[in-house]
Amino acid sequence: MENKELGIYIHIPFCKHKCDYCDFVSFSNKQNLVEGYIEAVKKEIKKYLNNKEILENYTVTTIYIGGGTPSYINDIYILEIVELLQSYLKENKTNFEDMEITIEVNPGTVNKEKLEQYRKAGINRLSIGLQSTNNEILKEIGRIHTFEQFLETYSMAKEVGFHNINVDLMIGLPNQTIEDIKESLNQVIKLNPAHISVYSLIVEEGTVIAQKIENHQLQEMDEELERNMYWYVKNMLELNGYQHYEMSNFAKEGKESKHNLNCWKQKEYIGIGLAAHSYLNYIRYANTSEMEQYITRMNAFDGQMINHILELSNHKEKKALEERIKTVYEIEEIQEAEDRKREYMLLGLRTIKGVCISKFKEKYVDNPIFLYRKELEKLVEEKLVIIDGDYIKLTNKGLDLANLVWEEFI
Repeated sequence: MENKELGIYIHIPFCKHKCDYCDFVSFSNKQNLVEGYIEAVKKEIKKYLNNKEILENYTVTTIYIGGGTPSYINDIYILEIVELLQSYLKENKTNFEDMEITIEVNPGTVNKEKLEQYRKAGINRLSIGLQSTNNEILKEIGRIHTFEQFLETYSMAKEVGFHNINVDLMIGLPNQTIEDIKESLNQVIKLNPAHISVYSLIVEEGTVIAQKIENHQLQEMDEELERNMYWYVKNMLELNGYQHYEMSNFAKEGKESKHNLNCWKQKEYIGIGLAAHSYLNYIRYANTSEMEQYITRMNAFDGQMINHILELSNHKEKKALEERIKTVYEIEEIQEAEDRKREYMLLGLRTIKGVCISKFKEKYVDNPIFLYRKELEKLVEEKLVIIDGDYIKLTNKGLDLANLVWEEFI
C-alpha cells in the first residue's frame, strides 16, 4: 500500500518586534530562550521520526518553517533543524529534490550569507513578509522594515538561487487606500514572484491594533472598501498570469504552496514547537502555548505517545489513551466519520476550484450532492455556491460571504 503524505510544520516563536496586528504565539527580544527552545524542538522531531509507524507508513512531502520570524534567529539553529529532519527522512527514501521546504523571512533579518546557508541546507522556497510598499503604512502597523529593505532582501534571494518565492501583502489596513493597493501590486508584479498571498486584516482581540482602534487612534476600514480592494487584487493578479487557487493565495502555474494545499485537501501534518497544531490519525491536537511547559514536556516526552495517537481511533482503552496523550498534547478534536466529511467540504470550499465530487466519493463512498442536499440547496438558492460539472464551488458572491458557506458544514 502506498504511503500517506505527511507535512511537517516547525514553529519558531521569536521575532525582533511583534507587529501590531499579530496574535500568533510569538515573542520579541527573548534571545535568551532560543537555545533551550531549539533543543526542545529537536527532541520533539526525534520522537516523531524515531517512530517506526511514522517512518514506514508516511512519506514527508513538505516542511514549513514559520513563526514568529524564523529568519530572526541565528541561521545555525535553522540548519540544525533541517539537517536533523533530513538525517531521519533519508531512512524512508525521501526524495529531497521533490520536497517543498519553505521558510518565512522578514526584510531586515537576513543577509546574503544567511540566505546562502538556507539554500545549501536544502530550503527551496521563501515566504517574504512585505505587507505594503507604503512605508508610512508599514510603520503604522508596527512593521520594522521599509519597502527598500524588502527590495534588497528579494534581490539577494534571487541572487543566491531562490526561484520559488512568495510575497505577502495585506489589504484592509487602517488609512490604506485603493491607490496604495494599486502601487503595491504594480511594484510586486514587476518582480515576478512565483506566488503572492494577499490577506485581509483581521482585528484580533488583545492586539495593539485592536487597542488603537478602540482608543480612536486608528479607524477600522469600511467593509465595502475592503471588498473593493479584494476584487481589484483578484482581477489584477489574474490579468498578470497568477492563478487564484485559494481565498488569499495566487500563484504562477505549478507554483501553488504544496504545504497549504495539502492541508486544504485534508492530508495529515505534524506541528512541532510551541502552540503548533497537528492532524494525525483523524485527531486534531496542539502543543501548549506556554514556553516553560513546552520545554518541560519535551524533556520528559515518552516516544510511546506517538503510538497512542496512532492507535487512538481503534483502541479499546480509548479514554485511558486520551488521558495519556493529554499529559503532552492538548486534544482539540477526535473526528468521527461525519466530522471528517463535513470538514472535507469546508476545507475544499476554501479553494477556488472547490470540492471535487468524484474525489469525495472516492475517499468517503458517499455522494456529497446527496449527503448535503439540504445545505447545498440552500446555498445554491442564495447564489453562494454552484455545482459545476464535477465540482461544488463558491460563486463570486460566495467569495465575499464565504463564512456563511463554511458555517453550513461546521
